Amino acid sequence: MNRAAQARPILDRLQPFALSLSKRRTLVPLLAALVLAGCATAPAELPAVPTPARFKEALSVTQTTTEGRWTEAAAAEAQPRGEWWKAFQDPVLDALVAQAAEANTSLQQAAARVRQARALLRNAEADRSPRLGLGGGATRQRGLDRNQSTQPSTLLNAGLSASWELDLFGRLSRLQDAAALDAQAREALLQSTRLMVQAEVAQTYLALRAADEERALVRDGVAAYRDTLRLTQRREQAGDVAALDVARMQAEVSANESEALALDRRRAELEHALAVLVGRAPADFGIGVDRWQTALPVVPAGVPSTVLLRRPDVAAAQASVLAAQARVGAAQAAYFPDVALTAGGGFASPELGDLFKWSARSWGVGALLSLPLLDGGRRAAGVEQASGVLDEAVAAYRAQSLDAFREVEDQLSGLRLLQQQAAAQATAVEAAARALQLSDTRYRNGYISQLDVLDARRSELRNRRQALQVRSAQYQATVALVRALGGGWGAASVAVQSSSTAAATDMAAAASMKKDGS
Repeated sequence: MNRAAQARPILDRLQPFALSLSKRRTLVPLLAALVLAGCATAPAELPAVPTPARFKEALSVTQTTTEGRWTEAAAAEAQPRGEWWKAFQDPVLDALVAQAAEANTSLQQAAARVRQARALLRNAEADRSPRLGLGGGATRQRGLDRNQSTQPSTLLNAGLSASWELDLFGRLSRLQDAAALDAQAREALLQSTRLMVQAEVAQTYLALRAADEERALVRDGVAAYRDTLRLTQRREQAGDVAALDVARMQAEVSANESEALALDRRRAELEHALAVLVGRAPADFGIGVDRWQTALPVVPAGVPSTVLLRRPDVAAAQASVLAAQARVGAAQAAYFPDVALTAGGGFASPELGDLFKWSARSWGVGALLSLPLLDGGRRAAGVEQASGVLDEAVAAYRAQSLDAFREVEDQLSGLRLLQQQAAAQATAVEAAARALQLSDTRYRNGYISQLDVLDARRSELRNRRQALQVRSAQYQATVALVRALGGGWGAASVAVQSSSTAAATDMAAAASMKKDGS
């Protein structure tokens, strides 16, 4: 709606009244300003986002995990992200997250952007305040005043000046609101960055511990292959087997050693990534090899509406929409006059010795009203540009909200399917271990060939590694779900999964760790 067009009929009715009453003529601009200011008011509101009643994957997840997963959550601005990583019950992980909070460079950059936004907010607030300045100067001139001689004259002056722009149409207040919302968005993005860093630290550390476990698994396999190689070499010397069997076994030993070295390289890369996340140089950082004993928590998923409240990136997108709306209002206010009050006082004298005498005093007050009539479409372009920014912010907010739902659904479905996959893989590990044990016994008694034993050993190692990778994926999906939900709900809301579920693959794999001569 064109605000100037709305106010024009009102001004037309006021004009005859103003012309007939010359004493009230000075009130017309003020009255018109009040009318236009009322027309310029526009409420800010968020666009509607379709919100499902529940997550698609929620039912299947709650049927296979602990009960009471649904938890109400406060808005993102009112609730911290929580120390959710402590649910993994790993002191090393706790220490790494604490180090990242102090020295992570991404967090430092986000914090610096918050300070910049707050400074811009203070600048916008200052634009609404009166200005007071102290000034002084000296001028020497000739020929500017016809009543004086043509000789050069000097004028010295010193005094105070004050000015104040009246915000009758809300332009400055809207710019201040937009700056405040920008600062709020930056603060939300700082929370989002903090959550992102915490999640990356947790996922990288858990991947490193999974690499430690897999390295140990492969190296145990290498030791078992070496034992079998020594047995084959003794049987070759006794004339029981051919040299071909020894060559095959040597190939298996070398191939598994290569796999172990590849895992060593993978672990080194993860350790270097952790060093950067905690703000350290890789040369000055290290994590010792240890058993993977991290607990696997069950995260409460919440209802879909709380996800939009809790996720800091969604909160930042909301603030950006409101800031864009405020800037549209500020751009529309450019169609209305600017009113400024000015005042000044001080001393002026041609002689420095007389400058601060009472007789040299000077003062002045004034009011300035300006309204551009022809600007080549500059104001219309400003409104159009601000409206385009608003449309972009609305689309970004909707996209962010839909991405939030998608990410939660992805992790819920991932956890559900990974839990089923872990159970199936545990059965496969148990069967492969039993097959290897039987094959090894039959091979030692001469009932089967070496190829049968090699196939059984490959199958057993492959299934154990696959079980370990499934377990690692469960941890990664759990951290990703925490991040998708916008953080944790506190220790009371995060339960640790039962040992029968979390360590099912470990129990099955441990059954085949030690074998006679294998």
